[in-house]
Amino acid sequence: MVAPDLIKAAQMGDRDALITLLREIENHVYRTAYYILGNEQDALDAAQEALIRIYTKINSYEEKAQFKTWVQRIVTNLCIDKFRRTKPTVSIEQHDMSFTDHKTVEDEVMSTYIAQDIREAIDKLPEHHRSVVVLRYLQDFSYNEIAESLDLPINTVKSYLFRARQQLQGILKDYNKQQRSDAVRG
Repeated sequence: MVAPDLIKAAQMGDRDALITLLREIENHVYRTAYYILGNEQDALDAAQEALIRIYTKINSYEEKAQFKTWVQRIVTNLCIDKFRRTKPTVSIEQHDMSFTDHKTVEDEVMSTYIAQDIREAIDKLPEHHRSVVVLRYLQDFSYNEIAESLDLPINTVKSYLFRARQQLQGILKDYNKQQRSDAVRG
């Protein structure tokens, strides 16, 4: 993710290195915040707060953990705190769709609806399940990295993921049933 010499330079007080470091991780930080919070404005606020915290706490980073895990822990904890303080809202956003030669318009529209259903299903998970799902499937973290980021035993991470997958399957089945009944009525 980030070069170790860049991290060391930032820790030694090299302002340019620190700014470069923050620029390299800002998209990752925002994506994580967005996946957890599900709202663009909240994600922007949380990402900015996380980057400030990383900026001020860079000297507390120790090489015992991977840098991306340390960053992830900061972002995830901020998002969980923010999520606890505010009631989650569901927002319907316009998504730009790019049509390619390989897919039909119908395929693109269906992909968009499926992605939206999955996003809404993830939003319905309890926060501890949502966090592990986001880290595992959207941020591609290993079980060990998730355990380290969330300060959980690895077996708890596996258990949360198992339960979250079961819950997601149930939620998505309910969506599917609802869509079929809407189609019959419509």
